[in-house]
Amino acid sequence: MDGIAWAASAMEAARSRLDIATQNLANVSTDGFARRVARGALTALGARVAAVVSSERGSLRRTGRPYDLAILGSGAFRVRDARGAIVATRAGSFAVDRDGHLRDASDRILLDGKDRPIAVDARQRPDERSLGAAIGATVRSGVLETSAVDQISEMIDVLTAQRSYEGAEKIIAAIDATREKSVDDVARLK
Repeated sequence: MDGIAWAASAMEAARSRLDIATQNLANVSTDGFARRVARGALTALGARVAAVVSSERGSLRRTGRPYDLAILGSGAFRVRDARGAIVATRAGSFAVDRDGHLRDASDRILLDGKDRPIAVDARQRPDERSLGAAIGATVRSGVLETSAVDQISEMIDVLTAQRSYEGAEKIIAAIDATREKSVDDVARLK
């Protein structure tokens, strides 16, 4: 692999870091959002960056609404959409529909540990037994887990990724200029 290919892989890695940081920034206000972390590696094909979901959790924000739920510890809520797809999420803002089922803002229905819709009545508060949360986790009602994104750290990551990209771009320009000068020098010698 020559210098231009290495620098091009560094530019691609910087762009991946930038994409990860901007996705995190876009979700700074999304309840239950788990921050993505850029993990880099050097391979035979150059620098590579992949997004890894962080295990950090957001803080809890009291809402007082009985069907706003937060999982303390590991685990996630399981919800099913209109197409039948089951998704795990930490976003726990639910409301009771006309059939007594809990639904999120995307109209996905909350499922118990056996993937059955959870039915409640107006006097009932859900808890970890009815939600089938992961072993060792506790479900609290009246609170929501906020995003695990730190806005300042992500802005720093954006700036760092931009600088890395610009640095690799300058290396490519320098290598190209050196090659062009070499070609011109050889042509003059003939």
